[in-house]
Amino acid sequence: MSDTMRAIAYRRTGPAAEVLELRDLPRPEPEPGEVRVRVVFSGVNPSDAKARAGARGPLAHPLVVPHSDGAGVIDAVGDGVDPARVGQQVWLWNAAWGRAMGSCAEYVTLPAAQAVALPDAASFEAGACLGIPAQTAHRCVFADGPVTGQRVLVTGGAGAVGAYAVQMAKLGGAAQVIATVSGPEKAAHASAMGADAVVNYRAGDTAAAILEATGDAKVDRIVEVEFGGNLEVSRAVLAENGVIAAYGSMAAPEPVLPWYPMMFAALTIRMVLVYSLPQASRQAAIADLTRWLEAGALQHPVAAIHPLAATAQAHDEALAPGRIGAMLVRVAEGG
Repeated sequence: MSDTMRAIAYRRTGPAAEVLELRDLPRPEPEPGEVRVRVVFSGVNPSDAKARAGARGPLAHPLVVPHSDGAGVIDAVGDGVDPARVGQQVWLWNAAWGRAMGSCAEYVTLPAAQAVALPDAASFEAGACLGIPAQTAHRCVFADGPVTGQRVLVTGGAGAVGAYAVQMAKLGGAAQVIATVSGPEKAAHASAMGADAVVNYRAGDTAAAILEATGDAKVDRIVEVEFGGNLEVSRAVLAENGVIAAYGSMAAPEPVLPWYPMMFAALTIRMVLVYSLPQASRQAAIADLTRWLEAGALQHPVAAIHPLAATAQAHDEALAPGRIGAMLVRVAEGG
């Protein structure tokens, strides 16, 4: 086995085509408590592309191999890790969070807990979709208790997180799941994910359309992609003691809260950051995902798969408006 590997890396932030380089790097060896994974697919999230572009601040390391998500096969383990894990198919989370070496390489080493067994019923493509989107969705849907019998609104219901949130709310027994989208193609996608009703927020009064879909009953939970920009609608449709679980607010990053009206409605605002999930929540998400993967209960739409050498194109497409489905990089052939 060669002591080098192919990887995509960058030494400075900037446009993808200018800073991402396909290069040979030393093949990593697992430290105690770590596993080494031969990566088959690396998942590209918008956060990966934004970090590479410089939107997350200066580089924390002299050289960065991007991407937190991925799937592959464990081929070596460090001291303290069960040798029986060698040969296990796994999906990855937080591979690049706080670390220089992410999943966009032929091999990656990381703590053993961050390589989760991938059920035989699930593909490597599905595994590479899970880390950021599926765990974000799980936290948003279930952090405040079961959704059985509740009405759940998922804004951005055709996005990567939103599509998983729609599916999970249905799997969790929600009485009704409503998704908001920006157009007909995304409406069809949200419906295919299981949404009971879909509202195009670019066509008319969004709050009125949501309440029409619920028969004028307010929703119990909101999985929110744009907290500040959607706050007026959220207040109009959220029931007393309702919860907004928000994982973004790009359009209005410093929203003004109508404190007393929200307080007298006893609303809860929950901010969700997938990289820093409480351990119990992380384990609950992994347990549910494993169960759903074994049952084939989740859909994992993929927008495109690019070869390792075309990672720059994958980054650009990950940020493209209108994208439906995950963006993946094929690092190696499976198996």
